[in-house]
Amino acid sequence: MTIEDRDDVQLITHALARDTLSKIRDTGTAQVPFRKGLVKLGRICGYEIIDGALETEYVPVTTPLTEMTGERIKGIENVVIINVLRAATPFVEGLLKAFPKARQGVISAGRDEESGMDDAGAFPISVDYVKLPTITPEDTVIVADPMLATGSTMCTVLEAVLNDQPEPANLFVLSAVSAPDGLLRVGDAFPEATLLTVSLDDRLDENGYIVPGLGDAGDRAFGTD
Repeated sequence: MTIEDRDDVQLITHALARDTLSKIRDTGTAQVPFRKGLVKLGRICGYEIIDGALETEYVPVTTPLTEMTGERIKGIENVVIINVLRAATPFVEGLLKAFPKARQGVISAGRDEESGMDDAGAFPISVDYVKLPTITPEDTVIVADPMLATGSTMCTVLEAVLNDQPEPANLFVLSAVSAPDGLLRVGDAFPEATLLTVSLDDRLDENGYIVPGLGDAGDRAFGTD
């Protein structure tokens, strides 16, 4: 398993994940390769979650030649993936290749850039749309957003996800790149969540953007400014 425990965050160190992230960070990566890279990264992360979080069980198997005992993944049909619109859409597309039967939820949430960061380093967050499936105690819930910067958006999203819902068996906050400030904020507010990222980046700049980061994932994936 290529997941390393870094105190309060779990770091995906799979070579393909690191390679793909390096490609999409590059300013020379155009819209279509960037979007495809996010899809690929989501698929890799999904496989890592399966390997690291889900158990297997022994089952009887009849091959063309004999009877044998095989292994199957337990709980792979009890997965809920939350898409934080819009940047997470290609990221989630990749996750769905690993979890094709996952139930899906969408939350449209974003920070108010004009208001700027407050003294605590957080942004006001507007939520425009929420549509979630029912969550059960047997579920593995993956809340996906390629960038975890200040953690303001993710905290708001998690409040919506967990509101009036039972605590799931596993709760993952999955990102491609994360900043220390955001990880700390989300970890303090939601200690029950496992924070999972491909890269723990250096810092936030004065505008709350991740450095070195990868730019605005939504704009780069969808060709907008």
